[in-house]
Amino acid sequence: MQKFGKVAVLFGGHSAERQVSLDSGQAVFDSLIRSGVQAEAFDPQQRPIAELQQYDRVFIVLHGRGGEDGQIQGLLEWFKVPYTGTGVQGSAIGMDKIKTKQIWQGSDLPTAPYRIVTQDSDPEQVVAELGLPLIIKPVHEGSSIGMSKVERVEDLAAAIEKAIALDDVVMAEKWITGKEYTIVVLNGEALPVIRLQPPKDVAFYDYDAKYQRNDVEYGIPSGLSDEDEAQLKALTLRAFHAVGAEGWGRIDAMQDENGTFWLLEVNTVPGMTSHSLVPKAAQAIGYSFDRLCLEILEQTLTKTAH
Repeated sequence: MQKFGKVAVLFGGHSAERQVSLDSGQAVFDSLIRSGVQAEAFDPQQRPIAELQQYDRVFIVLHGRGGEDGQIQGLLEWFKVPYTGTGVQGSAIGMDKIKTKQIWQGSDLPTAPYRIVTQDSDPEQVVAELGLPLIIKPVHEGSSIGMSKVERVEDLAAAIEKAIALDDVVMAEKWITGKEYTIVVLNGEALPVIRLQPPKDVAFYDYDAKYQRNDVEYGIPSGLSDEDEAQLKALTLRAFHAVGAEGWGRIDAMQDENGTFWLLEVNTVPGMTSHSLVPKAAQAIGYSFDRLCLEILEQTLTKTAH
């Protein structure tokens, strides 16, 4: 473990996902310590960010804005400190749901129709374009924060208001009725597909379902045919590379009632909590949590900051 030198596990931060990041980061930190890595916990809300220059490498577990959008990656490039995961540009794109969709559309990858909405948007026109139900999303938030499923045109304005309180760019997206899947990418490979089955009283796999509830079902194997699983994995790798993501991450997707797959979004610093999907997918290929953390950290040995 001496090859890693002194490692900062970067978590916490200032985003709306701070609590999840604290949980994820603590799990990663504890794991690296168990493995004998010289790791130190680093919360940029508690310490000057310039102190990261003292480390040999950084394991980024900062979720959301500031940690997942290219900002911290750019700073570490400036400091010439290698770090885990996606670089500056891929992080910036991946955190922006609209830029991600534009790149996927330009790459002939299937993603649900959408449009930008504001408080001045005409609800009738939005519904005429996208139909009902639809989903409202802040463009620069993760963990389903600020999202709302809208089933009646009269509820649209309130959903936009809720999202605008978190982000100045908000999108409406066509609702895909069907089955939800997530696919973890690790070292250039798509891991076994996971089927997400929230309980019936949950409209979608939201923040509460992700982190609070214990009644979400995770299907590994996914229940897809071998052909469909292979197709979804191939789509995932194309989508992941199209936005410039690298190292590790996660793609969320739907399969509609006609069997067509639709890409939802990319997550370049996924959760690493007890509820998280990356450890579940890794476990399906025989990786313990400790081995998973070391595999991600290993990526920094071949990655030099520019």
